[in-house]
Amino acid sequence: MYRQKITEYKINSTGSIYTIYQNGLLCYKETMKDLVETEEKARRAFLVTVRDEKMSKGEADSLAKELAGLVTTLALEIAAQETVHVREYNARYVMGTGKAEELAEKAASIKADCIIFGRDISPSQQRNWEELSDISVIDRQELIIQIFASRARTREAELQVTLAELNYALPRLQHKYIDLSRQRGGHYGTRGSGESRLETDRRLVEQRIQRLETELEEVKRQRQVQRRQRERQGVPVCALVGYTNAGKSSILNALTGAGVLAEDKLFATLDPTSRRLELPLGLQVLMVDTVGFIRRLPHNLINAFRSTLEEASHADMIVNILDASDGESAEQYKTTLAVLGELDAAHIPMITALNKIDRLDDSTVQALLKLYPESVPVSATEGKGLGELCARIEQTLSGGRRHFRFPPERADLAALVHRSGQVISEKYGEQFIEMEARVDERTAGRLKEYQVNG
Repeated sequence: MYRQKITEYKINSTGSIYTIYQNGLLCYKETMKDLVETEEKARRAFLVTVRDEKMSKGEADSLAKELAGLVTTLALEIAAQETVHVREYNARYVMGTGKAEELAEKAASIKADCIIFGRDISPSQQRNWEELSDISVIDRQELIIQIFASRARTREAELQVTLAELNYALPRLQHKYIDLSRQRGGHYGTRGSGESRLETDRRLVEQRIQRLETELEEVKRQRQVQRRQRERQGVPVCALVGYTNAGKSSILNALTGAGVLAEDKLFATLDPTSRRLELPLGLQVLMVDTVGFIRRLPHNLINAFRSTLEEASHADMIVNILDASDGESAEQYKTTLAVLGELDAAHIPMITALNKIDRLDDSTVQALLKLYPESVPVSATEGKGLGELCARIEQTLSGGRRHFRFPPERADLAALVHRSGQVISEKYGEQFIEMEARVDERTAGRLKEYQVNG
């Protein structure tokens, strides 16, 4: 169907172009990612990390390193990187005017195509910096959203990323309009001459956000149906969680042969992948790969990907994958625990797997085992420790011994115990089916009325 275009504009000068049509459709036409991929020469980025009085030098250095990793993931060239110590917050530029002018001059001297901040900046600050430097200015939130956009492959991921993009873009519409007095749509006898261009476009963006939220609610309902089906089958779920690029997909591939994309890049996986795994003593478990965590994950992305992130909160157990070779592993561990807390998943039994031990010497591995005493050292690339990890998963899921007595016509309950637990003994009699088994807490709850001796 033909759609008459109302207007086309850039949210900011990074190249993100949106087109609004009369039927209310807002089409995201071009992203920074597209520009990076189509230009022969990579865009040069000037990276700026802002350290305030509440931030230690070590934390600032860590965030600067992480910012460089994010930028590299988008295939941008790092022209220069600088950390600025701000003693007093400035509403116009975050930092003082003199320092801001100095950075703008440096960006020009190194011929940077954009300035990328390692923190979130407000729409007005973004506008001020773009006017000062005359080049694109991108904050950490937009950078991460663009990485997610480059990784989206499924319909669900695309919906989630688009929702995050529009929520980010909405407060940034205003400053790109020079003449806000342009009117259209007025009728004789009404107050004023009609809606301004800005008001009309803002309303269309808000309508698009509402439609996306409705579609994602349907996705959430579908996930709930899938979870209930899994629960009826009695197969326990083990969620692989951890900091981005810790090796979750690599471990899933090593355990199940899933063939999931596993790159040495941030946020290589956006869509949760599920694969069935048979553990050493015969217990069947569903392994679920999840999207990686990161410090200060933008709230727009948390809200948009909530249905995906909630896979962890509905699991029977969690395996926290930690990159043991990363010098920031302790901070990454804290971040993972914090995100799990936000998702109400802190109460779920958890095992920590120290991945990439092939990059470490024995003394370093032993030191990490003292720091994380219940952890399992593994290497997804070399297969080290995976057998022990499977045994620990089975031990956690199986729980303690329980004695059940089922009516003879309830063979389905006996089958449930076989699927979801480890059967130690069973006896079929004329009046009862007697079973002794190790089962997880969820299955034990379902079979509570048939349990003997507590």
